[in-house]
Amino acid sequence: MTSLSFLDPLISYVATHPWQAYLTLFLAALLEAVPVLGAVVPGSTIIMALGAMVPGGQLKLQWVLLSAAVGALLGDGSAYWVGHRRKQDILCTWPLTRHPRVVEESEAFFCRFGTWAVFFARFVPGVRAFVPLTAGALGMSPGRFFAINVPAVLVWAPVHVLPGAAAVSLLHTYAGFPHHGHVGKHIWIIAVVAGATILALAIRIIRRRRSRGIAPAGPQA
Repeated sequence: MTSLSFLDPLISYVATHPWQAYLTLFLAALLEAVPVLGAVVPGSTIIMALGAMVPGGQLKLQWVLLSAAVGALLGDGSAYWVGHRRKQDILCTWPLTRHPRVVEESEAFFCRFGTWAVFFARFVPGVRAFVPLTAGALGMSPGRFFAINVPAVLVWAPVHVLPGAAAVSLLHTYAGFPHHGHVGKHIWIIAVVAGATILALAIRIIRRRRSRGIAPAGPQA
């Protein structure tokens, strides 16, 4: 519990400085996508905690989602382009050489799921910060990478923001806490849409793999 005590002063501060809260969300999502650094930055925790401030009216849901999504896109995109330009040499340079196990796990993850690794990695702590770089280093084309990464981020942002917001919205509704407008209704609508999107993608991927009867293909240039 004490490991999350840093959130208390952060939440207290951003409650009265909303635009700095959006900047914090942006930086948390961005830094979480940086190789090595992303493995230690508690970006998801910060995003969920700040998302819980939406029902009270301190933050706007659309700006919270936008800040997190833009930060994640820039972080993933930057990591991918570094890998794309440096190729596999980047995987053998510092500071990645200090984390050989995670680099190996990221390569194995990428080889196992192929292009879909870019989508799945968005939701897997640890490899999330390494797969975009690995995708670029192993030769995935920019068009293919961003065609998978952009939808992944657009699903990832609501998945990380809405749980905290929905939980607080429930408290507002059933525990008599002050509620701000109709934000609770909007949160549940987006939560249902996000859940349905994830379920539909999972079903589609499973059906494609079964119909082909083969293991996931590796990256294609």
